[in-house]
Amino acid sequence: MAVQPGNKTIVNNTVILYIRMMFTMLVTLYTSRVVLDVLGVEDYGIYQAVGGVVLVLSFVNNALANGTSRFLTFEIGVGNADTLNRTFSTVLWANVGLALIVVLFAETIGLWFVSNQLIIPLERTKVAIVAYHFSIATCFLQLVLVPYNASIISHENMGVYAYMSIVDVCLKLLICYLLNNNGIDKLILYAGFLFSIQLLITLFCFVYCYKHYSETRKCLKVDKGILRSVTSYSSWSLIASTEGALNNQGATVLINMFFSPSVVSARAIANQVNMAANQFVSNFRTAVNPQIVKKYAIGDFEGSKKLLLESTKYSFYMMLVLSIPICLVAEDLLSIWLKEVPEYTVVFLRLAILTSLFQVFDTSFYTALYAKGQIKENALTAPALGLLIFPISYCLFKIGCSPIALAWAMLVFHAILGLIQKPLLIIHIAKYTWRDVFGVFIPCFRVFLLAIPIPLMCCIYSNVLFPNTWLRFGGLIVVSVLNTCIVVWFWGLTKNVRSLIIGYLRNKMRQV
Repeated sequence: MAVQPGNKTIVNNTVILYIRMMFTMLVTLYTSRVVLDVLGVEDYGIYQAVGGVVLVLSFVNNALANGTSRFLTFEIGVGNADTLNRTFSTVLWANVGLALIVVLFAETIGLWFVSNQLIIPLERTKVAIVAYHFSIATCFLQLVLVPYNASIISHENMGVYAYMSIVDVCLKLLICYLLNNNGIDKLILYAGFLFSIQLLITLFCFVYCYKHYSETRKCLKVDKGILRSVTSYSSWSLIASTEGALNNQGATVLINMFFSPSVVSARAIANQVNMAANQFVSNFRTAVNPQIVKKYAIGDFEGSKKLLLESTKYSFYMMLVLSIPICLVAEDLLSIWLKEVPEYTVVFLRLAILTSLFQVFDTSFYTALYAKGQIKENALTAPALGLLIFPISYCLFKIGCSPIALAWAMLVFHAILGLIQKPLLIIHIAKYTWRDVFGVFIPCFRVFLLAIPIPLMCCIYSNVLFPNTWLRFGGLIVVSVLNTCIVVWFWGLTKNVRSLIIGYLRNKMRQV
């Protein structure tokens, strides 16, 4: 069975992104450990809180970023160079305008909020404000960079995307050395270095895109028709972005309004491990999503649907391979990784990992709506559910509940989105069927149920099976990963897919 050109591109890009991910994940985790140790739990939490305020204010750009990537990918699929150029120029200036608006709000309303509402030790307030200004500048560059990143991904040039990420984490690794060898306040220095790195990445990306992609060279005009189309599409995504900003960055700010910076650090650390794990799925989706959109753009609706359904199953399997061992060894993992593990970090991590399993269905099924360009219904229903998390968590904290209440609320919310809301929408809008949906759910849940018992029993009897912490840590990871891979191979993949994989590997071995 031959590998189709589109699928070959997905495989090659996925391999590139996974090489990038393995390197960046290891360096990022090491960097986080050193930064947490150098800054201390309190200053690390302060930076996460003030940075969270900036990200909440920049939620508008997330909506436009979604539209930018979709419209650029669609036009590349259609092959209209003139429309592609006008689209890029329009979304670039739209992003610049929004970035300036974000800076305006951040330097007024946001600055007041940081100064008066966050729980920051009095002696660190001035330092926190300086770090906040650096965060605003960093955010501005990130917003302007969005169309250029979208252009690279839309052209499926994942090699450059990977190199940029590797350079980014290497420079952040350099920060660890500089923080330990400088007399300036470490929190200010950390924020300033992050801004400098973002500036270098932005300049590189601008030069590369200008040199390689013709649509990025003539960016002086704004096409009102395209702007209306992108704005119309993005206006619905805007509502969803509001919910996402409140539930992610807003949640960090909310925790800091009721609890000390150390609790903010606990959630930030847990989220960082969870994000590293999610890279296994997001890299795959980054490689496969352009193909789903391009197939839809040329009228191959069945090919687009088949690719989405198959990729959703594989995304779940990838996440499961990591979820089981991380949940089982969470305490040992954090103890080995960090010198000081803030309270609540282990529970935050386990619940975040479980939540990510449901997010796989949510984000994967959303691609069907994204490809069709019809996201109105999702923008009306998902935020209506998600926005409840913020006030409910606020009330729970107000009556004295643990910060873990927020993590449980997130878990329930994403379970509803992934298992109920998104399936209903793709059936109603994208003309999928319940047979298509259950064709994804049944093998995924079967694999999930079959993959759990053996690692769980090993964990329960770990004191008997493994004589020390390191053997327990390594043993549980090996058992969990091997067991899950075996279950996926025999009960998660069809016979045709197994044959295709075996044939692909044999061809690669012959070429060596």
